[in-house]
Amino acid sequence: MATIDRHATALVLAHALSAAERGLAVIPLSRTKLPALRSPHHEQPDPNPCHGECGRPGHGVYDASTDPRRIRALFAAAPWATGYGIACGLPPHHLIGIDLDTKSGTDAPAALRELALRHLFTIPATVVVATPSGGRHIWLTGPPDSVVPNSAGRLAPGIDIRGAGGYLVGPGSRTEHGVYSTMAGTAHLPPASCPPALLRLLTPPPRAHQAALPRMPAPRGHGLVQFVLAAHEGQRNTRLFWAACRAYENGIGESLAEELCDAAIQIGLTEREALSTIASAARLTGHA
Repeated sequence: MATIDRHATALVLAHALSAAERGLAVIPLSRTKLPALRSPHHEQPDPNPCHGECGRPGHGVYDASTDPRRIRALFAAAPWATGYGIACGLPPHHLIGIDLDTKSGTDAPAALRELALRHLFTIPATVVVATPSGGRHIWLTGPPDSVVPNSAGRLAPGIDIRGAGGYLVGPGSRTEHGVYSTMAGTAHLPPASCPPALLRLLTPPPRAHQAALPRMPAPRGHGLVQFVLAAHEGQRNTRLFWAACRAYENGIGESLAEELCDAAIQIGLTEREALSTIASAARLTGHA
């Protein structure tokens, strides 16, 4: 059995390294599709979540990397891994995953077709991954200044969205239910741009009271601060993290960090939580 597991891990590592060559950041997954590495803080949970600042692996999607040496180290630390996750929302692709489920009597592909007819968009030719349960993962890319949150069933029953802070199970992964595989004819396609009409459905609108602010020329980074201020409970850390990532990618991370921290405190995070999350974004984007 150990030989089979080593073979499975070596095979999935090869798939993960191939994905990384295409600019997709990856992490090792277990057969249950969960991150394979246990949190180093599991015995003493920290009320202020660590996103990898401690320097140890085991932080889920925050471990995701395109660096072959880092990826090999992650898989070496998880020799039981038989799958890999692809982090969504990260540059250069800013990947968005449309997860179409066919379980529990839902017909997600039909629901997506209905949405496309109603909102006048077409899903372009792109990477499509078949899941062991008969579902589909459609890969799309978003613009750098648009952060798509994760959601389950918000668009329609059976349609889940993998966005900022989420991940997709990569093709070639083997889980307890079977193997994920790329649909014929899509393996070598680049992820296609998300149609604007669909992107509008995936991006949450700003809160009403913030939309009513007086109009004036917005300083650079204003939209990222507003995005953090519009966060609801349960998405505050994720929104702050991805706003900070976008800021650092655009060369305004250091100048915007204080405003992002103030915005995070306004929506209920502690200063320590906010600073930790912003520091994690700086490190992930190579600005630490």
